[in-house]
Amino acid sequence: MADDKMFSRDLLGKTVVSKSGKRFGEVGDIIFETRSGELIHLMLSNPTPFIEKLNVEKDKFGNILLPFSAVIAMGDYLVVNEEDIV
Repeated sequence: MADDKMFSRDLLGKTVVSKSGKRFGEVGDIIFETRSGELIHLMLSNPTPFIEKLNVEKDKFGNILLPFSAVIAMGDYLVVNEEDIV
């Protein structure tokens, strides 16, 4: 049986792409619910011009937030479902 666990620090710096291959940026931080440990958002660093043009959620500092629920695969890249972020 494969070990499916991954530490959150292992996600930091990974490239975030859509399932169609569009690059969005890199994982700069992870926002989670402290009581439950539920992962809420990925905060992007080095966002691409493509993601900047989309109407996505931002925090009060203008950082792009992607819902963690949009993540469909994790490996060398984090793959997100583009329909779930707009």
